[in-house]
Amino acid sequence: MIFDVIIVGGGAAGFYTAIQIAEANPKLTVAIFERGKTVLGKVKVSGGGRCNVTHAEFNPKELTNNYPRGKKELLGPFHRYGVADVITFFEDKGVPLKVEEDGRVFPISNSSQSIIDCFLKETERLGIKVLKNYQVKSFSRSDEVADGWMVTTKNKYYHSKKIVIATGSSTKIWKQLEELGHQIVPPVPSLFTFNINDDRLNNLAGISTEVTTAVYQKKHYDSKIAIKLKSKVERMPLLTSDGPVLVTHWGLSGPAILKLSAWGANLLNDFKYNFRVHINWLPEYTTGSAERLLLEIKQVEAKKTVFKTKAFDIPRRLWNNLVKAAAIAPDIRWADVSKEKIQSLAEQLTKCSFRVQGKSTFKEEFVTAGGIDLKEIDFKTFESKKLPNVYFAGEVINVDAITGGFNFQNAWTGAYLAAQAIATDC
Repeated sequence: MIFDVIIVGGGAAGFYTAIQIAEANPKLTVAIFERGKTVLGKVKVSGGGRCNVTHAEFNPKELTNNYPRGKKELLGPFHRYGVADVITFFEDKGVPLKVEEDGRVFPISNSSQSIIDCFLKETERLGIKVLKNYQVKSFSRSDEVADGWMVTTKNKYYHSKKIVIATGSSTKIWKQLEELGHQIVPPVPSLFTFNINDDRLNNLAGISTEVTTAVYQKKHYDSKIAIKLKSKVERMPLLTSDGPVLVTHWGLSGPAILKLSAWGANLLNDFKYNFRVHINWLPEYTTGSAERLLLEIKQVEAKKTVFKTKAFDIPRRLWNNLVKAAAIAPDIRWADVSKEKIQSLAEQLTKCSFRVQGKSTFKEEFVTAGGIDLKEIDFKTFESKKLPNVYFAGEVINVDAITGGFNFQNAWTGAYLAAQAIATDC
């Protein structure tokens, strides 16, 4: 069987590409090959089931700052097809959207099913074939279509002039593309939370507060050296982020941690997810300024206990755990706290170090750093520089973003530009 365009992958990027092609050139026969029994599975679970379709950042240059990999390459594409275009697309299709306070964009329905229904309705309206249980076994040059490709499934062969690879983080597809000459950047997890077992986090699950975070080089001096150097050089962090942190039953999550995991995807993989993360629970304070304020409180609130006098705007349970970590007993009054204990509390508040031992996937929103090497893609069309008439969309390429709708925006933009190139050239 021959199609004008075969799209491999029935996810967000695949459907968006198919719809854009069919709208731009209705004469083309377009088919989506999905290996599973259902389509749009990742769309369904994204954003906690609400589908965070994009982020309300309308400046292309600012938008690229949310992509640890792909920042430079996506600037041109975002100028050509950006956030406003995506919002217009969905609203024109009858899916009204809303912008939340943090900039994330969701359907007003608060249901990802609105996006899924939109895609299924459009593919039916445009005559796009959606073929499920069609796992692609191989790609090869077609002997039936000039300059085209043959796609082999379990027991059938299909031909088309153009193919679009929108398979996300499929190692099998990456391997096939590698055999055809593409360079694959080895995949590593990008969005994940930190597994931490520490008494200071006990009974704090569900607490969220603003912090600054940092990860330093693992071995900056011999651990056997116990002498403190007077002229110790201040270390520079390898990674930093700020924003809300969420305490979970297994450790730490929230935007601040997820930003660290995205920007540090390769570094933390090199660390084998065994490292220390430093938390400043008081972003507006240094250790010194926090200590000075604590000393003032010691004078003013001398008769009160430290436990009951929360000195900073942080959750009370967190305050109590950090006071305990500073070896200050529950019945100790401020007047009786030594300067050393004050210093220790200031450090717990501003330089709290936790040992991370492993990671957990962020909900079902598994994002991978890695994929088709960006040097091998023409970002005007998202066509392969190695394989003529092969295009890419979505996470199959080495682009990933922090959480907040940015990964979907990459998918929509790549899908649109590939679709326009295909529709005018087919």
